[in-house]
Amino acid sequence: QVQMVESGGDSVQAGGSLRLSCVASGYTCSFSTCYMAWFRQAPEKDREGVAAFPTGGGTTDYADSVRGRFTISRDNTKNTLYLQMNSLKSEDTAMYYCAATSSPISFGSWRDRWRYSYWGQGTQVSVTS
Repeated sequence: QVQMVESGGDSVQAGGSLRLSCVASGYTCSFSTCYMAWFRQAPEKDREGVAAFPTGGGTTDYADSVRGRFTISRDNTKNTLYLQMNSLKSEDTAMYYCAATSSPISFGSWRDRWRYSYWGQGTQVSVTS
């Protein structure tokens, strides 16, 4: 059974930083080759892609709204996905989810949430101005 557990969410002031973690277990694919991403969902908004390893290797991609401020990374030895968030803004307030799939995703399609089979329960990030 696949499990993904996020942590690290908190309430911070604008300009601050947080690092989110997502520990995964029970995968049928190698953690280093699973297609993994971070999504977020603010109240009354659709869930949106934030950052990803869209092709299963080392290539990363980001939503324009977070590019240059957020960094996605992973530790294959710990089966852990990270999201380092710097220069946080009030509009970054949302529930953050990690997601994964063993099915190949084209580079331009990683934002389609329906492509991911596995989701965590989410961790809340609140940014106050």
